[in-house]
Amino acid sequence: MKSIHAGLHFVAAILAIISLVAVFDFHNTLNIPNMYSLHSWIGLTAVILFMSQLLLGFFIFLLPWAPLSLRAFLMPIHVYSGLVIFGTVIATALMGVTEKLIFALKTPGYNTFPPEGIFANTLGLLILVFGALVFWIVTRPQWKRPKEPASLRLQPNGGTPEGVEGSMAINFGNTDKSGSELSSDAAARKRNVALEESGPKSTM
Repeated sequence: MKSIHAGLHFVAAILAIISLVAVFDFHNTLNIPNMYSLHSWIGLTAVILFMSQLLLGFFIFLLPWAPLSLRAFLMPIHVYSGLVIFGTVIATALMGVTEKLIFALKTPGYNTFPPEGIFANTLGLLILVFGALVFWIVTRPQWKRPKEPASLRLQPNGGTPEGVEGSMAINFGNTDKSGSELSSDAAARKRNVALEESGPKSTM
């Protein structure tokens, strides 16, 4: 699960770099100033934070080098930062759509409800709904990855198969069960001995 999580974010990082190069090349070709709008400021901030989050997650959580105490300390920060970056990306996308509509729609104007404007507004609503669904999934306990058992954390190679822990639990259960059966058998034997001893005394 960690490898899939990291792989998807590495793909997103590559796409973000390609997008930044394309935007700056487009602006430079048409002699459009760079980094003057709020959309560009927040967008570049989101990309920088995302790259930092990706590198931090790779070296701390994916590679088995960091101590468990450091992972436990950084995990809440990692989760919170991921949500903040995702929300920032959603806001950047919405601002970019609005900015493009204002600049591109001159005749007819954006305020006359042209088909392009309605289509872009619908796209913005879908982006917002997508972000809300992701936030809902992330905050649901049933969607969270199970915590690593303490026995797996003590393994130097990063853990053992899940079946080992299950078999250990079953064995512990059988041990408890056999112990209770032994105690009940011992009590039964004591009762039998007591009855046997009381029998001759009553006949005497």
